[in-house]
Amino acid sequence: PYTFAVPRFGGRAWTTFSASLLLIPVLLLAIVVPSGWLLDQSHSTQMWVLALCAATAGFGGGNFSSSMANISFFYPERHKGFALGLNAAGGNLGVAVTQLLVPLVIIIGVPAAAVKLPAHEIHLSYAGLMWLPFIVIAAIGARLYMDSISDAKADTRSYARALKHGQTWVMSLLYIGTFGSFIGYAFALPLVIKNTFPEFLASHPFIATYLAGLGFVGALIGSVARPFGGWLADHVGGARVTLAVFLGEALFTVTAIFGVNEHSFTIFFASFMAIFLLAGMGNGSTYRMIPSIFAELGRQEASEQGLDPKAAVLDFKRQAAAVIGIAGAIGAFGGFLIQVVFREASLPVSAAVKAAGTPAEKLSIAQSMADWSTSALYVFLFVYVVLAGVTWFFYLRRSFVVDRVPSFAEASI
Repeated sequence: PYTFAVPRFGGRAWTTFSASLLLIPVLLLAIVVPSGWLLDQSHSTQMWVLALCAATAGFGGGNFSSSMANISFFYPERHKGFALGLNAAGGNLGVAVTQLLVPLVIIIGVPAAAVKLPAHEIHLSYAGLMWLPFIVIAAIGARLYMDSISDAKADTRSYARALKHGQTWVMSLLYIGTFGSFIGYAFALPLVIKNTFPEFLASHPFIATYLAGLGFVGALIGSVARPFGGWLADHVGGARVTLAVFLGEALFTVTAIFGVNEHSFTIFFASFMAIFLLAGMGNGSTYRMIPSIFAELGRQEASEQGLDPKAAVLDFKRQAAAVIGIAGAIGAFGGFLIQVVFREASLPVSAAVKAAGTPAEKLSIAQSMADWSTSALYVFLFVYVVLAGVTWFFYLRRSFVVDRVPSFAEASI
């Protein structure tokens, strides 16, 4: 829905308003979550309050989608990949910054000796308060300096039409494999490493202590790679880059499986850093494809129905802005699916470790079942191969059954 607001209210006005809405989740985190009132509630009530507070963080995701839709109106086709990638890199970088800084910020003022204990005091309110000045600066900056484009006005009919296009759902599916991988692995990887390489972590206490930082490294690599993926798509074509990304993700998933089976943390970790790099590039290339696909659809409709080419392309350009928001929402859901798959794969080992009596028995069981993650990785391998096939079929196929199912290969998407 945020995406629909950009053409209706203008990029400047909506960005100012939507940025200001980010004050809601950070203030809830700063005031409600650490409050004494919540502490006095039942566990069930606490869970629902925390879930509702967490749900308001969706304002951030909506803000991201609307900014991408707004950017899509500003640049010619040959520069959209880099522009969209650079804009998105800032949002994606927030994932990395959060993983790095929040664990440090919430222990400010806690004695160093206490931090080393299994249970110690933390200041959750600081996790919300740290974002307040940045939100205020962003809202004021948007109001004073951001531009709105006059021809970026659209009616709801454009968005309804976008929902009916098959290409909307194809691109949303592809974005699951890129952005879903990025966001899903960023949060799941530290826990996967913890449960897959207990021996390695036992002999490397520094890495074990700062395990969350490994998620930061991957998220940082993916964020920085996104503009490059968009730039590369501008020069060689988004479909070619996206196909290479999925094939690369499949290849490095295989090497990650090998790393698990060989109990090699180095191979496993390097494989996932490569996957983060490719996922970031794929985020940029898939978003570069969307405006190109819908511009081509506009040209095709103008040719078939004798319409004004410029008007038709502009109409589909508005639809492309909606698709960017739709794909963004579905891609984020892919991150949730990755964590669900990992969770299901981990249930047997979690149950066995929980049933063990002593710490030594728990460690022994964890070591003996350290390959639990391979079943999840095989699922992801299958998905990447399927998505590579989908990319080829719709956007790079030049001869196979093109008379029955048209391809965009000639349009160089």
